[in-house]
Amino acid sequence: METPIEIRSILEISEMLTVEDLQREVWGVPDIEVVPASHLIAAVEAGGVLLGAFVDKSMVGFAYGFVSLEKGQMAHHSHMLAVKPEYRNLNLGEKLKLAQRQFVMDQGITLMSWTFDPLQSLNAYFNFNKLGVIADRYIVNFYGWEAASFLHQNGTDRFWVSWNLDSERVKNRIEKKIAADDLLNVKRIVQLDENDSPQLVNLIGNDPQIAIEIPSNINEIQSQNPELAIQWREATRAAFLEALAENFIVKEFFRGQRGEQKFGIYLLEREKTN
Repeated sequence: METPIEIRSILEISEMLTVEDLQREVWGVPDIEVVPASHLIAAVEAGGVLLGAFVDKSMVGFAYGFVSLEKGQMAHHSHMLAVKPEYRNLNLGEKLKLAQRQFVMDQGITLMSWTFDPLQSLNAYFNFNKLGVIADRYIVNFYGWEAASFLHQNGTDRFWVSWNLDSERVKNRIEKKIAADDLLNVKRIVQLDENDSPQLVNLIGNDPQIAIEIPSNINEIQSQNPELAIQWREATRAAFLEALAENFIVKEFFRGQRGEQKFGIYLLEREKTN
């Protein structure tokens, strides 16, 4: 029997208090870093979006964002999305994101942005492969080196991604028209070696495309070998910063495998300048 799911706006203060609780539960943040109901009330009244995912009338996830301005264009910044771990097999993250997209487009806004950790392969696959975002900004320690959440144990570097809501690219991804995985001849800049360490294998040249590999599970590496996790942060940070400075844009993310070794791989394309 299919689990009944409801995605709807959160307007009541009592439900906004539940959003506070979910922030603590899902991310482990202390009270001082929880976005409070008093802020959410004002943000929603001012045009922000606060959506809840409900299973059996119980809120198990939410998405929150606010109106923003990006390069002179009105946009929407999606600041938080959380789903209780035991409900993540219900595809609630995608359902919340698509509902958020429709809400924002109904406001006449066609650009949404958010941030995520480039080393988190599951988030990368979701954002690039399923939603069709692109990234042309890499921000070092966006929230500072040390953040209170247990999720932030290796700095807080972030991609700033752009979701062009009414573009053909995004429509195709939503309709599950996924780009082909044809990376055989694309030059790697950073590659996973046989010991799961990052290796600089090429320098950025005049190639129209380059690729950067990451581990399939940085959280596992972080728990077992924190020094190796730092190596991955430093290697990929340097590679992405250099690539973006050389006019590349992060366009795709794929899953790869060499023998028994699994990894993720970003595809970057050089932006046309003419």
